[in-house]
Amino acid sequence: MKTLTKSLIMLCCISFLFPACKTKTLTSEVKANYPDWAKNAVIYEVNVRQYTPEGTFKAFETNLPRLKELGVDILWFMPVHPIGIKNRKIPAGSETSLGSYYSVKDYKGINPEYGTEADFKALVTKAHEMGFKVIIDWVPNHSAWDNPWMTEHPDWYVQDSLGKFVSPFDWTDVVKLNYKNSEMRKGMIDAMKYWITNCDIDGFRCDVAGQVPVDFWEQARMELDSLKPMFMLAEDEGKPELCKKAFDMNYGWGMHSVMHNVAQGKDSVSRIISQVMRVDSILPKNAMQMNFITNHDENSWNGTAKEKFGAGENAFAVLSYTLPGMPLIYSGQEAGLAKRLRFFAKDTIDWKAADFSPFYKTLNALKHDNEALWNAPYGGTLAQVKNTVPARVVSFIREKGDYKILVVLNLTAAPVSVAVKGDIVNGTYTDVFTGNETKILKKEPFDLEAWGYKVLEIK
Repeated sequence: MKTLTKSLIMLCCISFLFPACKTKTLTSEVKANYPDWAKNAVIYEVNVRQYTPEGTFKAFETNLPRLKELGVDILWFMPVHPIGIKNRKIPAGSETSLGSYYSVKDYKGINPEYGTEADFKALVTKAHEMGFKVIIDWVPNHSAWDNPWMTEHPDWYVQDSLGKFVSPFDWTDVVKLNYKNSEMRKGMIDAMKYWITNCDIDGFRCDVAGQVPVDFWEQARMELDSLKPMFMLAEDEGKPELCKKAFDMNYGWGMHSVMHNVAQGKDSVSRIISQVMRVDSILPKNAMQMNFITNHDENSWNGTAKEKFGAGENAFAVLSYTLPGMPLIYSGQEAGLAKRLRFFAKDTIDWKAADFSPFYKTLNALKHDNEALWNAPYGGTLAQVKNTVPARVVSFIREKGDYKILVVLNLTAAPVSVAVKGDIVNGTYTDVFTGNETKILKKEPFDLEAWGYKVLEIK
């Protein structure tokens, strides 16, 4: 979506804490709904409009070899549909607007700004040939005012007591759909099927999924999977029941908020492990959360990763990869995206700002190769590791069979000497970023620079 309202909605349920403890142990009976290819995947969000000067599918396609080398697996395309014109939002100080990606004029159409349906199909085919999976953004809660459904099926929309159509929240450029209407539900599922049968996509990221009834999603998932096994991402955290049958992954808004507050010195480092345990206590075992330091909403409305995390940006990126969940890379994140991309206008990413590609390539390879970091329910358990400066340093171990990852992060702006505690840490590890062997013994201190981290593995 496209306003600050969204972040407030998604963070409404993050205020509760649970004591830190060891996470649930994987059992052989637990099986994920999602396809096997997602068990150690990294997801990459594609903002086609801002990705290249041309802002087209064909121009983006030339980046596939680079993304393959980077090591991402799932390409999530922000909405590819035509954007509504009626009641289009125009930002203050502007005379024109390209409109919100999330104001869908035609659920079976392609935004001509990006190219043609043939261009998109060619892009999906090429991505599949290179080993990527492709999911598209889906906007089921509302449509543009000039979507044909408005005139063909006005009863498919919510109306107030005076018969006026209703916009959700302050999103005046869209109209809320009526899920009490069974025919509308059929129409929505039919439109989703179109992209599977016509373009061979592999799943959907579903916008404000919690505003749509759970039973609709469960019915949709069943019908979509009958065509092809889907991967389903819910933009939601407040309704974990969405992940029982319908969705494979939801948003880690709560963890993002905690990480931001820690980076800003507004919250305790201990909140990180507490948030892990909170999620573990409520999310179904066969589901996962998406971890991120930025995405299109955060970047455009709340600040860049640099604004939110400062010099600790990479430390929190490491955290997003090593905590339970699937890590997200947003367009330009690997290039140190340092500006808020305008939401309603063309604003091409500066790909020369920085180069974090080697950093993310290392993390992506680790995610793929070390089973301790695989996605629920196939990954390893997490155990908090005590250390000598718990107010500044978070430390934990992820472990599955012979695979073990020890993670120690200094989440403050000053250097620290720290020792980890407990026999569980003893061993000779390989430093993921340097390749050097490192012997770790309990109570033997080592130094971490400001915002420094060690990711050490045994396998």
